[in-house]
Amino acid sequence: MNYGYDGSVAVVTGGSSGIGLATVRVLLEEGARVALCARNESRLEQVADVLRRDFGEDRVLARALSVLDKPAVQTFAAEVEQAWGRCDLLVNNAGAGRQSTFAETSDEDWRAEYELKLFSQIHPIHAFLPMLRAAKGAIVAVNSLLAYQPEPHMVCTSSARAGVQNLLKSLSIELAPDVRVNSVLMGLIESGQWTRRFAAREDQSVSRAEWYGALAARKGIPLGRLGDPGEAANAIAFLGSRAASYITGAQLDVSGGLARHI
Repeated sequence: MNYGYDGSVAVVTGGSSGIGLATVRVLLEEGARVALCARNESRLEQVADVLRRDFGEDRVLARALSVLDKPAVQTFAAEVEQAWGRCDLLVNNAGAGRQSTFAETSDEDWRAEYELKLFSQIHPIHAFLPMLRAAKGAIVAVNSLLAYQPEPHMVCTSSARAGVQNLLKSLSIELAPDVRVNSVLMGLIESGQWTRRFAAREDQSVSRAEWYGALAARKGIPLGRLGDPGEAANAIAFLGSRAASYITGAQLDVSGGLARHI
């Protein structure tokens, strides 16, 4: 599908692996120029070298930074503006989950998790908002099904994810009609974490397909498998495109039917 990204500029945080990297690739394939950031500088440069080879030096800008470092994010935005003069889409993808129950979560863990989940949205939005307004652009946040369907072993992350959804809904009203704000709610997506767990499986005779199928069955995923990062990336690309021009304040469930809320 042609999402209409020719000539546009997209920014993807947490863009060096998983859903972030898959999104970068989809956007580049669709004709956008893409700026990506991530914390791990060596991995980011390896990824950026491959992307430049595949899509061209002038279409990829990569910077190593933490989205919690406000001055660094502002500098990143200034570099994007200097290089390309615009930003049509901001994809906020940074921020992994924390596994812990309420009894196991310290005050410091609560503070760190809320800071990560909220300010990984707040800092990039502040920095890129002037360009997004000028371009009548879009923000797509990568969030989790945990925002609506919490898990007791991820109580801290679930709570913070719900806060992010509330923030995004508020922004969708405040920033309209200039900037659309939407989110994708991720279920279980194949990642390095699941690859490592598969490699460490108790029964080494179990194939990858069998192991993932059994995991999906235990988790109660109706489609019977984990999602692919590319499937999440396609949903993000749609919400950020002109094809979704009358959609704002919405959340797209990408969980294989795992969602139980209505």
